[in-house]
This record gives sequence, structure tokens and C-alpha cells, in this order.
Amino acid sequence: MCNNNETTHTGAPTEQARPVAKSRKKQKKSALTVREMTVFSMLGTMMYCSKLLLEWAPNIHLIALFIIVFTVVYRVKALIPIYIFVLLCGLLGGFSPWLAPYFYVWTVLWAAVMLLPRRISPKIAAPIYIALGTLHGLLFGVFCAPSQALFFGLTFEGTIAWIAQGFYFDILHGIGNFATCTLALPLITLLQKMENRRNSR
Repeated sequence: MCNNNETTHTGAPTEQARPVAKSRKKQKKSALTVREMTVFSMLGTMMYCSKLLLEWAPNIHLIALFIIVFTVVYRVKALIPIYIFVLLCGLLGGFSPWLAPYFYVWTVLWAAVMLLPRRISPKIAAPIYIALGTLHGLLFGVFCAPSQALFFGLTFEGTIAWIAQGFYFDILHGIGNFATCTLALPLITLLQKMENRRNSR
């Protein structure tokens, strides 16, 4: 006679064994795989390299574009390449007051994208991604202001003056994000197709 906790002759799990197998499968799915760690490391490095390549252009970069694309495709796990990028900025560029906002300012954009519905029409998604990127660029100085005020002991009036002084660069930032984020939807579509193709194997 078969014990209820064991498998049958055909190798199929009994009713009591199924929940265990299901929970193991769930754990395996939620854990980071070697492939994911490799891909996220490459994506974070790509973000850093793109920043270096565009340093000649003030406040023009692809970081907002990458964050939107990675967040839509990888959701919470998109934080991994984002903070790999931040860590590389610190290790290779030096840990100084300018880096402090990086630990939260990119997360603001990530959180805004996470709040969007999962199923959204491409016709609606494209302008939303552009709007989010543009708004994040325009408000970049506002987001950075608290850490700068903390580091340099600025008063409220001094903080407002600091934001106003750099608003010209925020405008450039917003224009740059507007242009680059037009590529968000095509890149999301491409990356999702690649991930779906890999998962279907």
C-alpha cells in the first residue's frame, strides 16, 4: 500500500505532495537567476557608459529612457540595474555631495512608472512615457534640492534660489528627456519580445 505522502507508481505527486512542489516552483520563480544577475549588471553598466558618452552635452542623457524601459519590462527588479548604475557613478566618479540625490532621484521616476497600469494601450502609453521623462527632467533640480540644502546648510530661501539658478539646465534636461523618451515604446516592445522568446523556450 502506498503512503499518502509519497508519489504513486506513475511518479505523479499525491494531493499532499502537490502544494510542496508548487511552493518550490514559486520560490524558484521569485529568486534571481544567474542570467538575470548577468543581464542586470550589463544594463547598469550600459546606463553608466551612456552617461559618460553624453557628458559633453549638459543634462542630456539616456538614463530616464532606460529607467522607463527597464521598469515596464522588469518591474521591481529594475531597481537592480538602476542602483548598479548609481554604484558605478560613485566608484568611478567619486562619492561626493553631487552623488547623494542619485540614491533617490531615479527611484522617483521608477515609482511613477510602477504606478501606471500594467495593461495600457500603446497609443496612450507612448505619450505618457514621454510626459513622465520630460516632467522628471524639468523637476530634477527640485528633487536634488533637499540633499543640497542638507549638505551645504541652505535656508529655504537659499534652496529656492539654488533651484532657480539651475532651472535653465532643468529645461535642457526636460527637452533632452522629451527627445530620448520617444524611443521608450519601441525599446519596451523589443525587450519584451526578447524576454517572451526566452521564456517560451
